[in-house]
Formats: sequence, structure tokens, C-alpha cells
Amino acid sequence: MNSFILGITGGIGSGKSCVGRLLASYCLAPLIDADQCCRHLLEIDQPGWQALRAVFGPTFFQADGALDRAMLRRHIFADADIRRQVDSLLHPLAREVVQAQVARQRSGLILVEIPLLYEAGWRDEVDEVLVVYARPGARCCRIMRRDGVTRREAARAMAAQMSLADKAARAELVIDNSGRWAESRVQVVALGDALSRRV
Repeated sequence: MNSFILGITGGIGSGKSCVGRLLASYCLAPLIDADQCCRHLLEIDQPGWQALRAVFGPTFFQADGALDRAMLRRHIFADADIRRQVDSLLHPLAREVVQAQVARQRSGLILVEIPLLYEAGWRDEVDEVLVVYARPGARCCRIMRRDGVTRREAARAMAAQMSLADKAARAELVIDNSGRWAESRVQVVALGDALSRRV
């Protein structure tokens, strides 16, 4: 079966996961989450965990061997060199897992949520890209509320990623999730109808 693969991306705090879940539910389409694949890869003794342990030693690990994800996240957002190292280790592994999951699907439409789609060079993995956009102020408030961090930490996390406006300019499809969720839902349903007609 020739499936249409839609890549869903955005920036931290843009609400891409909420949009992805709603779109998948509305279209009855499978949703593959690259972040979830990475989380599994970072469990004890999994390939990602082994790769980080080999490069960084015990630095980002707890006494029981589990990865200290909060500590690693802080360092990734604060240090571009560490971020590049971690990305170079994890992105190829996550790509293999995502490709395998896509290959197992038997659906006309497959949704793949890839937070760093452009940064990781995954554009060729999908047919079209949907960017979930949100204004910086809205994103900052969401990050602070969700992660319990300061405004400065939220701003640093946003600054560590590619400009969301640049992502939106590159994408074939954009949903503006800056305002109320009810407004975003209308956009998602309209997009779902359009995709259903195409697939």
C-alpha cells in the first residue's frame, strides 16, 4: 500500500502533540511519536542509553543507572555542544525505529510527530509537513505551566530550537495554535477533512 506520510512538527510549547492526537483520532490514522521512540531508546540498556553512557560516562545518570532526563534536558538547552552531541547519537537510532514503525502500518494516511524534523534533516522521510505554530508568548506560558520552570528557562528552551516562524514558512501546512483550543480544533477538523479527500 502506498501511504501518505504527514510529518507533524513545531516547537516546544506549540501544542503539536495535542494537534497530532486530535488529527489522528479524527482521521482514524496511526500516529507515530518520534519522542516516544527516543524515550524507549533511553531506558536502561537500550541503544540510546548505551550510546550516552559510552560518551558521557555517569554524568547524566542516577545511582540506579537510569538516565536523569531532567538534568540532561537542562544541559541540552544550556549548552549547544552537548545538544549537538546528544542529537548526533540519538537521531540516527530514532530514525531507524520510526522507519520500522512506518513500514509496519497498513493505512492510507500515516502521521509521524517529529519535534526536530527540520533540525534533524528528516524532511525526506515524509510527504508533507504540518507545522503547529504558536506565538512566543503563548508558548512561554505553556512551558512554564507544564514544566514548572521560570520564564528565563522557558525562553532558553525556545531559543535552543529553530525559529518556529522559519519552520512554518517551509511547511506545506500550518495550524495556528496560539489562541483557544476550540479555535485550533476547527482548523484540525478542516485539515482532517481535506486529508481524507486526498488519501
